[in-house]
Amino acid sequence: MKAAVLSEIAPIERRPIRLLDLPEPSPAPDELLLKVLACGLCRTELDEIEGRLPVPKLPRVLGHQVVGRVVHKGPGVRTVELGARVGVTWLWKSCGRCSFCAAGFENLCSSALWTGLDVDGGYAEYMTVPADFAHPLPACLDDLHTAPLLCAGVIGFRALRLAQIQDGQIVGLFGFGASAHLCIQILKARFPAGKVYVFTRSSGHRRLAEQLGADWTGLPEDNPPAKIDRAIDFTPVGQTVPLAMSRLQKGGKLLINAIRKQTLIPPMDYAEHLWSERSIQSIANVTRADAAEFLPIAAEINLQPQITVFPLQQVNQALLALKQSRLSGAAVLVPST
Repeated sequence: MKAAVLSEIAPIERRPIRLLDLPEPSPAPDELLLKVLACGLCRTELDEIEGRLPVPKLPRVLGHQVVGRVVHKGPGVRTVELGARVGVTWLWKSCGRCSFCAAGFENLCSSALWTGLDVDGGYAEYMTVPADFAHPLPACLDDLHTAPLLCAGVIGFRALRLAQIQDGQIVGLFGFGASAHLCIQILKARFPAGKVYVFTRSSGHRRLAEQLGADWTGLPEDNPPAKIDRAIDFTPVGQTVPLAMSRLQKGGKLLINAIRKQTLIPPMDYAEHLWSERSIQSIANVTRADAAEFLPIAAEINLQPQITVFPLQQVNQALLALKQSRLSGAAVLVPST
């Protein structure tokens, strides 16, 4: 099979991913073999490629927003039929036994395996996944537009859920890439009385935010028309954190939806940034329950990612465009055959 393989840690400008011929994987007794139909790109993969998120073993096939069709299954699989169309998220497998798993926080499982990090992912024509971690997909969601929902969508939904937003509140989105451009659509559909302010340096991203219904757009340093009740930070830079905190209403909450910050968070003044019961919470990974709750909502509200499609052999170019914020919405890879 054709696969885009990371063999060395290097800046994406050096095109470190190579298209290779690899053996088709074989599913374990509890696993499915999927023919990959589409795979979304994520900034987390840039963190892997460039060394900010250590990859336990190289070479590795990246990719964790996968739409696939079941072409073979292990003898122990009884719950998924051949030919079924399923999605794979960042969570490839959790232990199911630890205290986190027992409490419904399998996203924090210390023994969890992550798609495209600990095991090979969707930058390939085929991949495997445990049947219990494959998500049935609503028929109304097509392959290409579903792929970004499986990370950008699910993790954004988790952030919105943990933000405990009430209709009528003002939500600020810092950064406006793949996840944020889905969050604004969810917010507009589910909280029609609220407002959404978007803070981003990209003029193209501000235009997209306005097209999707943003009530105000500006730079991260700009002062919006009013204080915000909830803020979600999608950016890879630490400087955004105090900027977001200084714009929060009393009792407001900042959720940081990023697996890594590429720069340090600057010092913050307690009275200006944290006092009056303001709070900060990180968003770490996703659970199966997040995906199970989110995907039907995405179908119900006809959630439509803005996508740019790339063939598998152009993966380096696609990731460079992602790094340089030249994409509108999300990028999706499709196999070359």
